[in-house]
Amino acid sequence: MASRPTVSIRSANGESSSSVPLPGVLTAPIRLDIVALIHKSLNKNKRQPYAVAKEAGHQTSAESWGTGRAVARIPRVAGSGTHRAGQGAFGNMCRGGRMFAPTKTWRKWHIKTSVNQRRYAVASALAASALPSLVLARGHRIEQISEVPFVIGNEAESITKTKEAVTFLKAHNAYRDVQKAWASRSLRAGKGKWRNRRWRSRRGPLIVYNEDKGISKAFRNLPGVEVCSVKSLNLLKLAPGGHLGRFIIWTESAFSRLDEIFGTHDVVSQQKNNYLLPHAKVTNPDISRIINSDEVQAVLRHEREFVHRSVKVKPNPLKNRKALFHINPYAKLQLKHAHEAQAAEKKKKVKKPRAAGEKFYSTFFAP
Repeated sequence: MASRPTVSIRSANGESSSSVPLPGVLTAPIRLDIVALIHKSLNKNKRQPYAVAKEAGHQTSAESWGTGRAVARIPRVAGSGTHRAGQGAFGNMCRGGRMFAPTKTWRKWHIKTSVNQRRYAVASALAASALPSLVLARGHRIEQISEVPFVIGNEAESITKTKEAVTFLKAHNAYRDVQKAWASRSLRAGKGKWRNRRWRSRRGPLIVYNEDKGISKAFRNLPGVEVCSVKSLNLLKLAPGGHLGRFIIWTESAFSRLDEIFGTHDVVSQQKNNYLLPHAKVTNPDISRIINSDEVQAVLRHEREFVHRSVKVKPNPLKNRKALFHINPYAKLQLKHAHEAQAAEKKKKVKKPRAAGEKFYSTFFAP
């Protein structure tokens, strides 16, 4: 979160001339999830409807042979004497057939998005552009830039020539980002090169102005450079690809109007009906610092040296008599009767048969 109270304004020669207070929108909470969601939805709204031909795959005379001929019931081309006759038709599994669920131009192409979410996403993208770490992480060459946010004087809105625009960017050490975009120009892979999007390149700086006195025509021909009015800030330009941290060059008048357009955390916007900037859920994200602060530690109890944690073990009633008697109180009497019966059985003495004597065994042998 940007915390500087003022931002310097750079004159045409690159020197600091004055300063303006930091707008409240540049301190808004940065929500990556909302930016990605809204960018995905808005990016779908410029698609061109497409569909296959209405009669594609059905421009042939074909009819099923029905059952009883030991072949599939798929429609087959009529006639004879050619290879085409008798071949399957119409189905998506057939050669020359239609596709499954043919595409229609009346598909739901556009996605509705909430106005509040769109404003939240724009505010998050603007706040992210005020953090040099996020701008550098996105790949912009701002190592020689004096400070971010980067604000230039209103004289830049009167530039009408591209040569003057290049000289102006070089004087402020911002032309390196344009050269990066220029050097990244490469041929697009795939069929998109046939469809009026043959080349790909990285994004350069975004020029935000208040009044167009020729600035849009001067900067629009530079590779990677885009221009936008502060009255119509677009999330697709503020966070291309849904990635936060676009390098934005503000004119002084455009930068000063941000509080009027978006308002602050306490003052309602003058152009958006009853709109207040969203508040961050956590003002200090350093949770460990909060926990270890003197204020929190003063109200906490002391750490216990030994904590007795009782572990409940479910006893087995087949092995634990106490658990058995708790479940079945009659089991105690049953066990008593079993023990008494067992003792009675022991008292009964069973007579063993007498062993045969020598006289008995002697009768087995003949004299």
